[in-house]
Amino acid sequence: MAKLEAMNILVLNCGSSSTKFAVLDAPTGREEISGLAQCLGTPEATLEWRRAGAKSRRDLAGADHEAALRTVMDLLESAGLAAQLAGVGHRVVHGGARFSGSIPITPEVVTQIEECVSLGLLHNPPNLLGIQIARERFPALPQVAVFDTAFHQTMPPENYLYAVPYEWFEKYDVRRYGFHGTSHRYVSSEAIRQLGLDPNDHALVTAHLGNGCSLAAVRDGKSIDTTMGLTPLDGVVMGTRSGASDPAIVAHMKRSLHRSADDVTDLLNKRSGLLGISGLSNDMRTLQEAADQGHERAALAIEKFCHSAAKAAAGLVVSLGRLDALIFTGGIGENAARVRARILEHLAFLGLELEPAANEAHGRGSGGRITREDRRPVAAVIATNEELMIARDTAVVVAQADRAR
Repeated sequence: MAKLEAMNILVLNCGSSSTKFAVLDAPTGREEISGLAQCLGTPEATLEWRRAGAKSRRDLAGADHEAALRTVMDLLESAGLAAQLAGVGHRVVHGGARFSGSIPITPEVVTQIEECVSLGLLHNPPNLLGIQIARERFPALPQVAVFDTAFHQTMPPENYLYAVPYEWFEKYDVRRYGFHGTSHRYVSSEAIRQLGLDPNDHALVTAHLGNGCSLAAVRDGKSIDTTMGLTPLDGVVMGTRSGASDPAIVAHMKRSLHRSADDVTDLLNKRSGLLGISGLSNDMRTLQEAADQGHERAALAIEKFCHSAAKAAAGLVVSLGRLDALIFTGGIGENAARVRARILEHLAFLGLELEPAANEAHGRGSGGRITREDRRPVAAVIATNEELMIARDTAVVVAQADRAR
């Protein structure tokens, strides 16, 4: 990446029920402010932010995405940050097959993102709202779309095609797209640097494990396979999503529950995964505490999660042809030492041998490594930073546009 001058970028990450924001200096990663509006559309909606180490909180009872975004914009104005912005970077979850990189937002790009709404029903509408409000508030600033799906556009057809009638792919865009691309791209590049891997010859499995989970096979800097599919519902077990399941479950439960297919799909997205199996929570910390106290279904949910992630990681090695490193990231991947240990137990046949002390320290003090130094392949913990990746992409696009003028 070309060297950049100081450049403050507003990053907006509008989720299905929350909105993250940050103002970052792209070249240095220095954070001016960051925050989260969560539980939107409910009486518990709040806005929390941090600036210069100080934390603040504001109640937003009943606020929807639009109200929360306008509150964020007002906050940036009152903090004196709005006038310092050089651009706005937007996380866009689903770009279909149209976008293979981050690009300036134009009316044509907005139209194309709108055309992907059917593929990203939960996420693209709030992404588009964030774009609309930011363009209203900062009409003179360049706005950039950074797509979750873009990193995975290098997958070969045998990895992105489903074995369904080929016309579904040609006419209706039915294929594997993959998500968390910004995270996978960031941690794979950090893994090369931290672990001293060859930038032009490496084989990584990156495991983004949080409430949403996906794994990717990264060969020589490019994604060649991943677990999420047409939508973020596919793949491994997640917080509230089922992950991969027999498609006939939808028809079976539609008949059994006397509900629509959309209703059943909603249950697979919001009431399944760790929550569905445990009947207790989608939060790994809560489940571990409950399992320690003898809650059998909490223990079962954790084991299902670990087995699912390990099975996916092993499968991605087939696409890679070899494995140099397995990288854990995301809220669970970075913080749940017991989950990492169990996943590596399942993967011991690959030669991954845990170093317990390093794992308990989450890789701190060992360059992220949590396996024995004298063994290959390596497992490591690397904290993701999607906001910084979005800010850097945005800064590059802005700088390129400035040079082209």
